[in-house]
Amino acid sequence: MMQLPDIASHFEPDSQSPLKWVGMEKIALPMQVRCDQISVNINTLMDVFVSLDTGAKGIHMSRLYLLANQALVGTELTFAQLDKVLKEIVASQQGLSQSAKLVLKFELPLNRPALKSSYSGYNAYPIELHCEHLAGKTHCKLISTITYSSTCPCSAALSRQLLSETVAQQFAGHDNIDKAQLLEWLKGPHGSVATPHSQRSYAYIEADLAGGHLPDLAHWLALFEETLATPVQTAVKREDEQAFAALNAQNLMFCEDAARRIKATLESISEVADYQFKVEHQESLHAHNAVVYDRKS
Repeated sequence: MMQLPDIASHFEPDSQSPLKWVGMEKIALPMQVRCDQISVNINTLMDVFVSLDTGAKGIHMSRLYLLANQALVGTELTFAQLDKVLKEIVASQQGLSQSAKLVLKFELPLNRPALKSSYSGYNAYPIELHCEHLAGKTHCKLISTITYSSTCPCSAALSRQLLSETVAQQFAGHDNIDKAQLLEWLKGPHGSVATPHSQRSYAYIEADLAGGHLPDLAHWLALFEETLATPVQTAVKREDEQAFAALNAQNLMFCEDAARRIKATLESISEVADYQFKVEHQESLHAHNAVVYDRKS
């Protein structure tokens, strides 16, 4: 059988300088993750890279793809599995590389119950997992997005003031206001003198994980939804919508308030070695967004 040419191994490069990362992006892989003690199927897009530390013309690119398919397709996503694959990827390059990197991107579908009714529905949570094998050690970073509602405290205060002034005008000249009359008036269209403005908001959280394990993603996401208290809903009835409005009123938040809640939660998690995050409130009053960036160090 005629030997086929191997350009990467037998031809000299134009320059022999090393390269930080060489590899492939957006490889489709079906995998599984454990959520609430149940394996959930996910469709993952994987980026895989190795360092090119020698003067070779190129890496053994096809070996990255084959290794990823053999080791990860259909398997459950764990730190031990990722650590094993990264080491095998480095070894596959036969001395060309000392480091490897995997980036896994997927949306995690989780069923969320309504606040009051028996309804439920699915939210899709964007997740990224960045794992690097450097100097003989594997490090992982978890990137997650939480979508929630934020109601402006200033707008709420202004709305309350306007309602108070309108009630005073409506019942001017009354030494004693009839309770039933007041309640009936408040339930009518005049009771909605002003409403606080709310906005769909996002928390983008990057956490460097310590301890050689991955958290249960359902628990991780639920923790930050509980921290913010007003996560977006799925299927709702009127009683759920009313309960959501009440939650917003009980959790008035500037972007700074949301950021401090997230920071306190991250500081309380011993498995988080380092972190950074962005809070984004997509203003309904303005055409611009209110944003906070923060990090541990």
